[in-house]
Amino acid sequence: MISIAIDGPGGAGKSTIARTLAKDMGYLYVDTGALYRAIGLYARRNGAAPGDTDRVTALLPDIQLDLRWVEGIQRVYLNGEDVSEEIRLPEISMAASDVSAMVPVRDFLLELQRDMARKHHVVMDGRDIGTVVLPDAQVKIFLTADPEERARRRCRELEEKGLPGDFQQVLAELRQRDQQDQNRAAAPLRQAEDAVLADTTGLTLEESLALVKRIVKERAGNDL
Repeated sequence: MISIAIDGPGGAGKSTIARTLAKDMGYLYVDTGALYRAIGLYARRNGAAPGDTDRVTALLPDIQLDLRWVEGIQRVYLNGEDVSEEIRLPEISMAASDVSAMVPVRDFLLELQRDMARKHHVVMDGRDIGTVVLPDAQVKIFLTADPEERARRRCRELEEKGLPGDFQQVLAELRQRDQQDQNRAAAPLRQAEDAVLADTTGLTLEESLALVKRIVKERAGNDL
């Protein structure tokens, strides 16, 4: 099986690019961030305070996560409920960052993610795919853009969903999330030593996708 790992900070366009790349290649797309968001959502619903590792860990046995692909789009089910839209709310982003720093949560999801890669050709995106989840992936890309660019993209996404976001607030939240992700003890956000850096600042979606496809072709070669 061939694995393509795409890591990077929030708002870099990982999900959109990875989803499109997987569709074009006929691979399975796995948005690992959605799994952490679902756990963050469950923790909020059950009154677990941000960063309360003991409380969140106690909730894990009650969580059943399923990824289903409907017309080529990944849907996330939490205990049988489709939460694909709710987990994209801004407040869930910070909850996801909180729970993703917890070792028990990462251990809870690790085997699920690796099992998908054992059974399918995958394009998997997240923050520690190339460094921890799939360290032997044939292609590793670290996708990024400057914070202002990422904040503008996130605001556009919210507007398209009818949830206009304040640029300065979104920018501040992105920077806070970057800080948390880069400095957490468990699997911090960083570029794998053998990953290719893809900075999409100033690039359109089409240009960013073309850049990623070029990297994939160069790194995977005859393995594709």
